[in-house]
Amino acid sequence: MAREVYLVPVVETQVASLKKKTAVTTSWVSIDAKGQGVILDVDKYAIMRRVQIHARDLRILDPMLSYPSTILGREKVIVLNLEHIKAIIIAEEVLLRDPLDDNVIPIVAELKRRLPQDNLACQGQGEEEEHPSLRNDMDNGEENEFPFEFRALEVALEAICSFLDARTRELETDTYPALDELTSKISSRNLDRVRKLKSAMTRLTNRVQKVRDELEQLLDDDDDMADLYLSRKLAGACSPGSGSGAPNWYLSSPTIGSKISKTSRASAVTVQEDNDVEELEMLLEAYFMQIDSTLNKLTTVCSLLLTLTSTLLP
Repeated sequence: MAREVYLVPVVETQVASLKKKTAVTTSWVSIDAKGQGVILDVDKYAIMRRVQIHARDLRILDPMLSYPSTILGREKVIVLNLEHIKAIIIAEEVLLRDPLDDNVIPIVAELKRRLPQDNLACQGQGEEEEHPSLRNDMDNGEENEFPFEFRALEVALEAICSFLDARTRELETDTYPALDELTSKISSRNLDRVRKLKSAMTRLTNRVQKVRDELEQLLDDDDDMADLYLSRKLAGACSPGSGSGAPNWYLSSPTIGSKISKTSRASAVTVQEDNDVEELEMLLEAYFMQIDSTLNKLTTVCSLLLTLTSTLLP
């Protein structure tokens, strides 16, 4: 008897292969020191090769995994996992995951606006009042030396702190009228509304607490803060005394390349100056105070909810 042979159509095979590939492809946006952005649809291995990051560090940015808020400094990268902000920062490039997400689109626009050095020099007084951390020594005619990686980090911290504070104010706006209605009339409808608000408040408090704890832990460790100075480490590795040459992409950089020449001329830089983290500490402290204030507001409202519900309910 002749054996029956079943052939799988080539089209179906190609479709299955395409689905398999798209399943592991992620959308990123790359923003350079000139504020120019490029959309990248690549897999994790392409990202690992591009920025020289370990797989275990890249997993932190996987939205399918429940990693807490993280600001992680490695030899050549900063890994940011702050709610919807999942980014990799290198010495003159930012990779931001899911750039078409509604919460991420404004961050992409802000990075493009604030990363270029020329844009900072052109900021007016009104812009300085809106973003106090952008003030520099322009009155003295000095170049703004705030490193690229810290400008990117500041945009991310400002965005997440503002986002969580906005969610807090929304819950506050809904909570106080709901409590007033409950005190005036105890009903199943009012009770259910307050319970939902209480649950939402608890979840938001946990999210804010995670961001605050990460900033506090970073501020408590000078070594961890020093790891975030990517430009400094790269300039030190490429200085004449280091015995290693600068990579081609580094020498061609208009921003980082100028820092190499400055480092070469300033050969009297001491180890103590290399370990100085005051600039970053001031930046982190500002946003720590902001997120701590948000947490205090949430704690106050949660306490009020707990007190009133325990008093009104049997």
